[in-house]
Amino acid sequence: MTVVLVGLNHHTAPIAVREGLSVTGPRLRGALEAMGSSKAVLLEGTILSTCNRLEAYAVAPDAARGRVALRQFLARLGETPAAALAPHLYCLEGRGAVQHLMRVAAGLDSLILGESQILGQVARAGDEAREAGTAGPVLSKLFMRAVHAGKRVRTETAIGRHTTSVSHAAVGLAKASAGDLSRARALVVGAGEMAGLAGRALREHGVLEIACLNRTAARAEALAHRLGGSAFAWEALPEALAWADVVISATGAPQAVIGVGDVAPVLARRGARPLWIVDVAVPRDVEVAVGDLPGLHRFDVDDLRSVLDAGLAERRAAAPAAEEIVREEVAHFLRWAESRQVVPVIADLRRRAKQLADAEVEQALNQLESLDQRGQRVVTRLAHRIVNKLLHDPTEGLKLQASRGDTALYAQAVRELFALGAAGEGVSHA
Repeated sequence: MTVVLVGLNHHTAPIAVREGLSVTGPRLRGALEAMGSSKAVLLEGTILSTCNRLEAYAVAPDAARGRVALRQFLARLGETPAAALAPHLYCLEGRGAVQHLMRVAAGLDSLILGESQILGQVARAGDEAREAGTAGPVLSKLFMRAVHAGKRVRTETAIGRHTTSVSHAAVGLAKASAGDLSRARALVVGAGEMAGLAGRALREHGVLEIACLNRTAARAEALAHRLGGSAFAWEALPEALAWADVVISATGAPQAVIGVGDVAPVLARRGARPLWIVDVAVPRDVEVAVGDLPGLHRFDVDDLRSVLDAGLAERRAAAPAAEEIVREEVAHFLRWAESRQVVPVIADLRRRAKQLADAEVEQALNQLESLDQRGQRVVTRLAHRIVNKLLHDPTEGLKLQASRGDTALYAQAVRELFALGAAGEGVSHA
């Protein structure tokens, strides 16, 4: 069995492609269920979906068939022809797939090196798949180990220091474009984790006033209360856009919530005041055409690369130490994966030996009819002690080979020598 990964991210696909493959909430559960319907090809499945990546992980008996199945799954998910999606995809398996997830959890593959939000997203991806029943023992162990690796990187290295989140970078981009925020009125659209982080970043940059807007009024009011600001009703979007100088939009909506039809009528009320909109949602909250309106400056998550990051040099210096932790955690997981081939072999070997011993003891006792119960127990115990002593060395040898990565060869040899039947499950290093 092999861990297989097919995905795309901010390195391989523009936001226009990524937003078509973004899955959250009920859509994520539906995608997991669809992924789990291919049990003959994909024994386990997990989906990691963030604003910068969509990755499908699976455990497959045949890696090649698994890759094909995952490519087809992503094409169906994005309602995109497989040939059009293919240039944006990367495919990894075995050690490569395991290492990639560990690096992602450690923040080594993020748009912002060392950012911490991805760690929670990896943990939630594992939880969602377990709750949906699509993550079995291998992927459950892999995602838990990846979270452990991410935590180690953040506590044992400096990669998480002097860092920023996507939301903080969005505010930094707004400040770099708009200038001093101390005289600006800022509108936060959304009320989730990213919106909250953006609101706090705006406060840290000394924004003059802050207001929140969300479809659920109670959530907008709660966030506004935490930020010391006010709240607009969702129906008051035109008034909010007329009021604001800077807008940070971070909803989880499946389609745009701010369009040209919302913004254009407001421009006359704004006069000559420019409006900066930074959209960090995927799928995007703001229609692309909004940026063509006069006086409008629209940015999305892919524009964050232009933000000057003062702590980048320090975090790059910590990257080698983080990579070493990732290597350690990859090795730990692969040793565990190899041992999964050993456990069934040992169990089958001991079961086979016990069956033979029981049969021989029964035959011997039938010939020793005068033997009392105590004598029968001595004979039975003797037979099983001999079996246990004979199996001790081969059992320990198998465990040792598992730690060295030679499990498959030795496990198959033991199965053939003792006629134990089909091989047990494991994960390939390929």
